[in-house]
Amino acid sequence: MKFVETEKMATIPITKRGAEKLKTELHRLKTVDRPAVIAAIAEARAQGDLSENAEYEAAKDRQGFIEGRIQEVEGKLSAAQIIDPSSIDAEGRVVFGATVALEDEESGDAVTYQIVGEDEADLKLGLINISSPIARALIGKEEGDTAEVQAPGGIRRYEIVGVSYV
Repeated sequence: MKFVETEKMATIPITKRGAEKLKTELHRLKTVDRPAVIAAIAEARAQGDLSENAEYEAAKDRQGFIEGRIQEVEGKLSAAQIIDPSSIDAEGRVVFGATVALEDEESGDAVTYQIVGEDEADLKLGLINISSPIARALIGKEEGDTAEVQAPGGIRRYEIVGVSYV
């Protein structure tokens, strides 16, 4: 008797915007990058001796990268749980997709972050990864609560000034 181990694929939360970004990248990889690298390989092959053909090696390396990235993006999209932040009703609690306005209790600095998936995170745009220390400290809290975050310079306290779902 054979036992087949089934592995349940974990879902990865991603915002609607993040999923669209991945779909756009996948489309470009399949319709632009892949055909271009196939053409480059064919052109390098036409030059004859492949043993010392740097263009051929570079094109093959690029093809490997593109194919790997296609598989990676397809895997992420198949495991994605797409969440539209504007359709969330978490009654003012901080959840995935929420936009949170914070005030640093020590300096008084105001910052706004949206909690997003790993592939979408971009601190310059105020998009923080759900698994980052600050996002983990914020999840489940509400407006008026204080979140403590272990930062390199010690513990920082942030007051949650507002929570929105946009």
